[in-house]
Amino acid sequence: QVQLVESGGGSVQAGGSLRLSCAASGYTISINCMGWSRQAPGKEREGVATIDNVGSTNYADSVKGRFTISKDNAKNVLYLQMNSLKPEDTAMYYCAANPWYYETSEIFNYKYWGQGTQVTVSS
Repeated sequence: QVQLVESGGGSVQAGGSLRLSCAASGYTISINCMGWSRQAPGKEREGVATIDNVGSTNYADSVKGRFTISKDNAKNVLYLQMNSLKPEDTAMYYCAANPWYYETSEIFNYKYWGQGTQVTVSS
């Protein structure tokens, strides 16, 4: 149905920036909401940001003001601009998407998931 491929991860120093990309393919017309979650070793999974079909966004308190989620609908690409990165942002970041016909309010229940891209922030 929908395939998601993340890219843009890497290693940066604290205070630096990265932009993650998530390319969606397949039946992309079905996508309603998209978002990013992350998980660091030894820590629980955390929702980072979501964006819905009309552009409404939601951010975790830990990234509010530093991260920006956006979509390029023409190219079917989801972005996560990450500024002022902190060591605690170090995690595997996962892109997720949910179709119109699969109703859920929780990013962790989204139907489609990418394989993840690693972000490492050093102090």
